[in-house]
Amino acid sequence: MPVHTVKESYVDVLVIGAGPSGLMCAHALVRAGENVRIIDQRRVHLHFMAGHADGIQPRTIESYALADRLLREGSQMHMATFYHPSANGGIERTGRTADVPAPTARFPFKVTLNQGAIEAIFIDSMAAMGLEVERPVVPASIQLATDESVLKNPHSYATTVVLRNLAAEPDQADTEMVHAKYVVGADGAHSWIRKSFNINMDGAQTDFIWGVIDITPTTDFPDIRNRTAIHSHNGSCMIIPREGDVVRLYVQVDPSDVLDPMTDRVDKARVSPEKLLQTAKKTFWPYKIHAEKFDWWTIYIIGQRVAAQFAVHERVFIAGDACHTHSPKAGQGMNASMSDTHNLAWKLAYVLRGWADLSLLETYEFERRKYAQELIEFDKQFSALFSGKPRTQNNQDGVSHEQFLDAFNAYGGFTSGIGVQYGASPITNAQHQHLASNLVIGERMLPHVFIRAADAHPFNIQDMLPADTRFKLLVFAGDTGDPCARSRLQKLADELEMADSFYVRFGGRDPTQVFDLITVSSATKERADYTDVPPMCRTHWSKVLLDDTDMFGRAGGRGYDTYGIDSVKGAIVVVRPDGYVGVVASIDNIADLDAYFGGFM
Repeated sequence: MPVHTVKESYVDVLVIGAGPSGLMCAHALVRAGENVRIIDQRRVHLHFMAGHADGIQPRTIESYALADRLLREGSQMHMATFYHPSANGGIERTGRTADVPAPTARFPFKVTLNQGAIEAIFIDSMAAMGLEVERPVVPASIQLATDESVLKNPHSYATTVVLRNLAAEPDQADTEMVHAKYVVGADGAHSWIRKSFNINMDGAQTDFIWGVIDITPTTDFPDIRNRTAIHSHNGSCMIIPREGDVVRLYVQVDPSDVLDPMTDRVDKARVSPEKLLQTAKKTFWPYKIHAEKFDWWTIYIIGQRVAAQFAVHERVFIAGDACHTHSPKAGQGMNASMSDTHNLAWKLAYVLRGWADLSLLETYEFERRKYAQELIEFDKQFSALFSGKPRTQNNQDGVSHEQFLDAFNAYGGFTSGIGVQYGASPITNAQHQHLASNLVIGERMLPHVFIRAADAHPFNIQDMLPADTRFKLLVFAGDTGDPCARSRLQKLADELEMADSFYVRFGGRDPTQVFDLITVSSATKERADYTDVPPMCRTHWSKVLLDDTDMFGRAGGRGYDTYGIDSVKGAIVVVRPDGYVGVVASIDNIADLDAYFGGFM
């Protein structure tokens, strides 16, 4: 029998749940050098299991500096196809289009890979930094301080969580009392954290029931390797190509086939993967599809809900499925979940380091709850269109191909993550939007290729904006070969060095640990030198870029135009640690930046 003694420990952040959202949070915090622990009730991680979430959207690929392995292991979806009932009673293709209708996407495709493999990318990276998921460990109780002085002290251990080790050896303590400054509940749709604080999930359940099967098919269907939406007289189906030869089918199910008539609840015993494939075969006709085995399967009712709150006193947070649930067919669940904690992690780091007040953490719920509500509204419309009966000669009230395609394209920016925009807050200020008219403040920084002044090496600007908890100060200085532009840049450098500037006030002994300053000149590579830029504005030789093409004219150039920045007046673009544009200011007036950073740091 395990030893029933209680040990005590202290940690800055305790993450509960090692799914994609929790792993994103823990990975970001340990990478930032913060004191974090992550627990999970599963004895093994999903790397050894098939199924679950599988789609990574373009914005997610951009965000997390782990794209290389994801692109190497996953399958890419570049094209989407659509099928509708044909005159002969079967289905026929009605169109093809880009799977990601978002022209500014750096990666204009989705990547599919099983959730276990995606989790493994984070787990392996964390292990290299000395952090392991503790499993199987579950929370048994949580207590939040009630003393206002404790809650308002960002460095106090305001939460106490009792953990149970489900696999404790006979000579090990099976219970631990953890004192944490902050707790992140990334513990799924049935979140223990959410229920512990009586946080309601607002929303409703639909009448749409879907089954999911992962198979390696034998088929004559020509679009089996494209994301495909099929509307048929027999119901709807979506095809998601997966890694290798695997394909995922989402199959619409007749409620009468799966609901228990006594309870009106889904009875999984009434359905099987074989039955789901039989339903799919009817939907695919006149094409044939067959599979010898099933890697994974499940069944679900579409529900759309958002938690009434995402935080408790800015000490306990919920993220991912714990605070929003919706249908999986638009590929939003895992992406939205990881984006939640991508948004939260850098803010926790700033408060833990004493760089920002607790109020910064209020922007997590402000930004992510609004997004979740927008996601639910989208999901309601998309699910209804996808699950609805197709329009035919005998059913003019049904969903037409044009309706579905219009919705698919209209929501492309949202579903890809590219068009997500955060509203006005202390960290998002659109007062001077006109200085960079095409960089939408509150949206992610647009990708573009610039070249390094020192050696003409081309770089996508996003590769110079890693999620390393630093604010990026992009100084678009104009033509640094021009004496007037150099004079303005020198004036900026002098102002940044003043004791009362935001750069010195909030940068501490080494401002480069807080701010990463990159100068972008409009001078040409033939005559520009990186030494044209004052030392203050080139903290390293690699931090001076040119808005010019590479040596063969294949990439780069016209960056000022792309961003809507005047090539003479220039501008300063501040990119938040999560890659979103926070504010734009004039080179001639850094008082605006003093006010911006002074609002939360």
